[in-house]
Amino acid sequence: MTRATTAKKAASTPAAAQVHPGGPGFTAFVGTGPGDPDLLTVRAVRLIEDADVVITEDPGHADLVAVVRARAAQVGDETAAEPEIVDGGFGEDGQPLTHAARAKVVVKQAKRGLRVVRLLGGDPFLYASGPEEAQAVAKAGLAFEVVPGVSSVGAVPAYAGIPLTTKDHREVAVVTCGDKVDWSRYADTPTLVLLSAVGQIADIAKQLIAIGRSPQTPVAMTRVGTTTEQETITSTLEHIAADVRAARIAPPAITVIGAVVDLREKLSWFETKPLFGWRVLVPRTKEQSASLSNRIREFGGVPEEVPTISVEPPRNPQQMDKAVRGLVEGRYEWIAFTSVNAVKAVREKFEEYGLDARAFSGLKIAAVGEKTAQAIADWGLRADLVPSGEQSAAGLLEDWPEYDEQLDPINRVFLPRADIATENLVAGLIDLGWECDDVTAYRTVRAAPPPAPTRDAIKTGKFDAVVFTSSSTVRNLVGIAGKPHPSTIIAVIGPATAKTAEEHGLRVDVLAPKPDVELLVEALAGFGASRRAAMLEAGEPVTKPSDRKPSARRRKA
Repeated sequence: MTRATTAKKAASTPAAAQVHPGGPGFTAFVGTGPGDPDLLTVRAVRLIEDADVVITEDPGHADLVAVVRARAAQVGDETAAEPEIVDGGFGEDGQPLTHAARAKVVVKQAKRGLRVVRLLGGDPFLYASGPEEAQAVAKAGLAFEVVPGVSSVGAVPAYAGIPLTTKDHREVAVVTCGDKVDWSRYADTPTLVLLSAVGQIADIAKQLIAIGRSPQTPVAMTRVGTTTEQETITSTLEHIAADVRAARIAPPAITVIGAVVDLREKLSWFETKPLFGWRVLVPRTKEQSASLSNRIREFGGVPEEVPTISVEPPRNPQQMDKAVRGLVEGRYEWIAFTSVNAVKAVREKFEEYGLDARAFSGLKIAAVGEKTAQAIADWGLRADLVPSGEQSAAGLLEDWPEYDEQLDPINRVFLPRADIATENLVAGLIDLGWECDDVTAYRTVRAAPPPAPTRDAIKTGKFDAVVFTSSSTVRNLVGIAGKPHPSTIIAVIGPATAKTAEEHGLRVDVLAPKPDVELLVEALAGFGASRRAAMLEAGEPVTKPSDRKPSARRRKA
């Protein structure tokens, strides 16, 4: 390329494209990958978080934006306003837009001078309308960038446990199955990856056999890859058409043909997760469900959060106001936090009065467990006492020191807690010689019933498991939605919650070794892994609890 040619090309590039990338008046063409939101690139996440306008390609992209922003909010990185969502995939008549029509939508938004993110499935420049749309933006003299996405061509087989190349099979061809494909070109290609082949697989298999491929050549077809609905069938060229019909495989799907398919038996990692595809009910407050739901997803489950408890201020705030004033004035030797919500309630009251963590100077702080201690640490404070054993009120009392008038200048403890909290901690502190100001910092009230489809799913066994994190979640779920079906696996966080579940006629299948939400999910995953192993050992197909309703099983009365 000559120097003159280089200069001409530089001059044809929009000047704005070289200034303020990601700023106002800038459009980013972002690949969203094949379906799993965790496959978004770091750059893609940052652009979505900062976007003023997000142009979607399919209905699932709006949910993807919500997931990204929710995760940002968890780490305190929440922008001031929600982005405007613009449908760039379908017209008002519900029909898919042409590439030209999509480009017009993007240019229209780009000209508004806002930060625009255009989402495209997979990679923007691979089997997508990204090139046409980017050309239209460039022609309008507007700045843009392209953020590559993980392509389904490689990602879906990888999630199915099928490598496209190995040291022994280094050649692969990707074929989009249109009306006219010269299959003789691929007679000797070790590995074929077929796109859009579901409806034509019978004819494709016949043609490949006709040109010399063995009828026993391994074939795998994976539908909705990288999602928790992923399903893979393995077969041969001879039988793949019949097996696809029997399994009722529908697009979108990726097909792999070749000896590499046999490696799936050893390398399948996604569909073998202990909770893969399990629909897990999470009856918790919205504020507390994020870490629990994320952990369920890591084990392959599909969490569905149903608010059963709403955290609200106390009906009479005067008691709390008086206690906070006493804390600032040095009335207390200790403050004991028995929940993350208690920390949040006191922190909000401090902010209301214009106070900060300096007001805790000279005060000893106790936390009922590590999660509560972390909430205290997020405030810039450090808990002086966390139970060394059981993380509960009983465990806290085990380590709590007796009052010593020689060592302790003040004998009073501030205990901000829920309106329905147990009185055992107060009684135990009194036995140790302390006086306790037991103050209602917040109320837990029953939430409104979930939608009718959710209530029906709970009662008819469409959920595979439900995780209870407190006795109140048991009482409230049963109260607003009824008892889970006998086939649903019941997992509880501790003995007290287990007792409440049994009192409501539920049979407890999983008990966390310690009252911790992560350990609760790990225990449920262990149950799922053992269940799966038993089915395989018995030569049975692996099913989910919702797939069968054993009549012999009964809840305890």
